[in-house]
Amino acid sequence: MRFAPKDRWTAGPAIRPGEYQPQGLVEEHYYKCSVPGPTRRRMIVYMPADYYTSGKEYPVLYLLHGARGYETAWIRSGEVYHTADSLWQLGLAKECIIVMPNVNQYYSDKDYGGGRFKDAYESILEVDGVVESAFVHDVVNLVDSLYRTLPGKENRAIAGLSVGAYQSIFFGANYPDMFGYIGAFSPYMWSMSLPNRYRWSFYHGLHRKLKKEFEDPPLGYYLYAGKRDMMRPSTNNYHRYLVRKGYPHIYQVFPGSHDWKNGGWIDELKDMMQRIFI
Repeated sequence: MRFAPKDRWTAGPAIRPGEYQPQGLVEEHYYKCSVPGPTRRRMIVYMPADYYTSGKEYPVLYLLHGARGYETAWIRSGEVYHTADSLWQLGLAKECIIVMPNVNQYYSDKDYGGGRFKDAYESILEVDGVVESAFVHDVVNLVDSLYRTLPGKENRAIAGLSVGAYQSIFFGANYPDMFGYIGAFSPYMWSMSLPNRYRWSFYHGLHRKLKKEFEDPPLGYYLYAGKRDMMRPSTNNYHRYLVRKGYPHIYQVFPGSHDWKNGGWIDELKDMMQRIFI
């Protein structure tokens, strides 16, 4: 990830001098946590420039980072401001509210440390369902209370990369009436942590949950992998499972590997944003 040294160990500002300056509105919220861990976390919200004057209600895209990421990952490396501005200006994507929360596991305020950097090894071994279990209560409900959001699953999308993609798959499976569009970019297809009740309830029984989810299928289910992606074999396996079960979805392979360098995750986001909320 392309971080300046001073931002290496914390999430950093939502807008930084010398980088692309967004045309839309950027807001930050520090919200209370309802599960064990830090008492509050930060999320960043991106909106069309005329949000406060349009009077319109908007759909919401929840965008999750992966291991070694946090709430500014899609800003620093994923070009989310530029992507959204370009697509909205050209009329290629529906204007929406984009929410970028911190979904790493932290164990206390001290461990959180203002959203400290976690390396891949630490992040991957802490996919334990705790922060995920509170996501709807702590993040989705808060966003709906703060902003003019359109109701219904047809107006909510969730997507993420790597570990965030795995989380997104389970958000869709656990809350099929909440999220109508699911995007999984190079999903890291394993939950690895010490057992606890949150992990059991959130990450257990995917096949059973998918069966229920696809009884009334999502409006869009998008699976992506890079051509040289280390997660491509497991993503292929998941794609084949969905095909075997007759679960409608779109699977695409983009250039690049399991990183930002060749634009894979950026291009995948561009593709998904043009498919949702239509």
